[in-house]
Amino acid sequence: MIRVVIADDHRVVRDGLCYLLSQEPDIQVAGEAGDGRQAVDVVAATRPDVLLLDLSMPGPDGHAVLTALHGTPHRPAIVVLTSAAGDEHLVRAMRAGATSYLLKTASAEQVIAAVRDAAAGTATLSPQLLTQLTRALRKPPPPPDPLQPLSPRERQVLQLIARGHSNRQIARDLAIGEQTVKTHVRGILTKLALQDRVQAAIFALRHQTENHQHEP
Repeated sequence: MIRVVIADDHRVVRDGLCYLLSQEPDIQVAGEAGDGRQAVDVVAATRPDVLLLDLSMPGPDGHAVLTALHGTPHRPAIVVLTSAAGDEHLVRAMRAGATSYLLKTASAEQVIAAVRDAAAGTATLSPQLLTQLTRALRKPPPPPDPLQPLSPRERQVLQLIARGHSNRQIARDLAIGEQTVKTHVRGILTKLALQDRVQAAIFALRHQTENHQHEP
């Protein structure tokens, strides 16, 4: 008997899936969840073989559920059943450990087959999604953000330095103390391994230009 938990925030979808799966002699619905937090709790309480998971849910979404269940004892096979067809969702879910990925346009037969395959340790992807996943994985990763070490406030200060603002002007523009501005400037120079404000301004202008050039 394959024990399944269904996690979807739409009641009508859960009811339909419950009815569909309960008609199969080898499948039992062990529990339901209407949001991500419930999904994690129900899985922990029931220890199902398969979790049928929507990605778009209130609270922690399906991606957060995948992360929360990663490495947990008795982790079920996870069949993502979602309307999210974008490359980002597909790649992120598969990398997070989803066994299979189905769109909600899938037929009842495909959903049932995916549940059985997942319980047996076999992945299910439609030919369209397999092609999409392969293409997405071949894309080069985006270049690292050179400003990643900076806090949001430090980024604001750096932008104003690039405009030629003094510490006093920055303090006025951001409604913070001048001493606080000096602290942010020191932090920027340290984190970016720069010598002075001139280098900081050049750094900001160069990477701002590069970002604009890479925009579609």
